Amino acid sequence: MSKTLRVVVPPHPLIGHWLTLLRDQNTPSALFNTAMAELGRWLTYEALRDWIPYQRVQVQTPAALTEGTVVDSSVPLLAVPLQAAGLALWDGAKGVVPHAAVCHQGLVSLPDTIPPRAGVLVFAPQVASGSSLLRLLEQLETRGVGGTRLRVITALTASPGLKQLGERYEDLTIYTGCIDAELSEQGRILPGIGDVSQRLYGLNQLNSVG
Repeated sequence: MSKTLRVVVPPHPLIGHWLTLLRDQNTPSALFNTAMAELGRWLTYEALRDWIPYQRVQVQTPAALTEGTVVDSSVPLLAVPLQAAGLALWDGAKGVVPHAAVCHQGLVSLPDTIPPRAGVLVFAPQVASGSSLLRLLEQLETRGVGGTRLRVITALTASPGLKQLGERYEDLTIYTGCIDAELSEQGRILPGIGDVSQRLYGLNQLNSVG
């Protein structure tokens, strides 16, 4: 694995709590959706800690003049949920960055041009082999997006996928709930969280409907 690929697993109990609900095969779809949204919220909060642009301003309190910090809204921010399942992570993240523009990758195409000052947040439901995320990163790269202005938010990653990403994008930063070591012969993360789309939308329950 590339030594410069930065993978951050925040040691927050709430992140562990929501990830555990994702892992549990008995978690119903509605709660699975909530867990994905909460992971999106907390991981985005962590990702923005040392990254979101801000400025110092003076404000008048009821008692005195003081200095504070506000987000610099003049710097554009683009959120890119990967496929429909990435929208579940974004659903929680949008409360943290409500001013961000959104491009639903997989539903619409990326903008032809992305402003050079714009930050880009990619929301990938999980990273197994890394192939789907690689294709998106390549599209972003053709638009000049990479390096420190790009961050990936994902519920779960696998070591093989991180290896592939690190070999191609050495300066990539990923925020994730956990790193699992292995993939199954079918390419699924072990122990993983299962098929995210099926569990989000209740498709795994269709066989029980008679």
